[in-house]
Amino acid sequence: MLMGKTLTGLRLCVLAACVGWAASSAAALPLADSQGQPLPTLAPMLKEVNPAVVNIATYAKQESYSPLMQDPFFRHFFNIPDSRRLREQRRQQSAGSGVIVDKDKGTVVTNYHVIKGADEVHVSLTDGRTLKAEVQGGDPDADIAVLKIEADDLSEVKMADSDRLEVGDFVVAIGNPFGLGQTVTTGVVSALGRTGLGIEGYEDFIQTDASINPGNSGGALVNLRGELIGINTAILAPSGGNVGIGFAIPVNMAKASIDQIIEHGEVKRGQLGVGIQDITPDLRQAFKLRNGQRGVLITSVAKGSEAEKGGLKTGDIIIAVDDKPTRSAGHLRSQIGQRKIGDKLRVTILREGVEAVVKVTLQEPPNSIAGATRIHKLLEGASFEDNPDGSGVVVTGLAPNSNAAYSGLRPGDVIIGANNRRVNSVSDLQKVVDAGETKLLLLVQRGGGAFYLVIR
Repeated sequence: MLMGKTLTGLRLCVLAACVGWAASSAAALPLADSQGQPLPTLAPMLKEVNPAVVNIATYAKQESYSPLMQDPFFRHFFNIPDSRRLREQRRQQSAGSGVIVDKDKGTVVTNYHVIKGADEVHVSLTDGRTLKAEVQGGDPDADIAVLKIEADDLSEVKMADSDRLEVGDFVVAIGNPFGLGQTVTTGVVSALGRTGLGIEGYEDFIQTDASINPGNSGGALVNLRGELIGINTAILAPSGGNVGIGFAIPVNMAKASIDQIIEHGEVKRGQLGVGIQDITPDLRQAFKLRNGQRGVLITSVAKGSEAEKGGLKTGDIIIAVDDKPTRSAGHLRSQIGQRKIGDKLRVTILREGVEAVVKVTLQEPPNSIAGATRIHKLLEGASFEDNPDGSGVVVTGLAPNSNAAYSGLRPGDVIIGANNRRVNSVSDLQKVVDAGETKLLLLVQRGGGAFYLVIR
């Protein structure tokens, strides 16, 4: 009985909070039922936000070959010239979502995988207008793309500080699931800082139980004030449908890509110049870390790197970057990935149990390849960099839905061999791999072990 009273009181508190917020948003709306009881509503906020969430349609040319056109007798019999042997082209259309973040400049943000490979991109607004969009650039590793549209009377969504989110905060997802048109779902922040999912090269996801379905990609995740906190990106769907586990890119992480794309047309990331690994229970004991202490262990420091100049050493444990805690190796990569080449960072470390702060300037990767099509078609969509310790090639990113994404590789893997030959650098990998091969044999280091991986 006592539990029942407590739960009832909690419901009333939540109801009162929602009603109070709604009343402050638009007191003109009816906030009571026929009996005069107060009703919570998101309608006032959604009337402001919905016009800034758009539907995106993409069109791509697909080339196909008719077997009959390849037959010389067929072409001769019907007097068809050789130039007609080739291609019949048809247009494919896919649907996604996007968010207008600057109404004056017509800046629209979406996922890179929504517009990847498109020849044309069209944006549809809630007022019925359909506009052709210009792709300003994309960041495949973070799965962010920026579009530009020309139109008057646009709406926009203001960006919040996603670093201030907490588990349990109420959120609203807005997008275009299954091409149905604009749809709103609600939920809470289920978790923060999700990494290691293998969805993107840089991961620091907001997890939510607000329903996110195919077509929601690129749409808005907003708080109850109608501020943008994330870009909806992916779901975990073991049964093929929504099970209440969706992921969004934090808006702070997205903004880092947006700013560089608008300024340079692409994203140029720096690196610390160190090798890193997560702290296992055995390492925690070996380094005498207190229970609950989180961080990332430095396993190597590249000679002549900015990390070495800044004073970082092998065995240091990075516990924070710019005073923001570092939870894991994947999280550190995302923290670094949000910054530009030349940015100066405050890196907080533990060295022999003593906390210290060093200042490190992010350097340009010595040798990197953003698109691996030049290495091998089976690795299309992967990005690589030389390992800072001079041994092997680090997998820094896997584009969603690419060949590489389904290869078995994961971001952070280190390729130390290919086709039974040693690999020490990206240039070595290019030399070793024969583009004519139909399969690759890779020797990969992951965590504390190594294994062979065959990619067909």
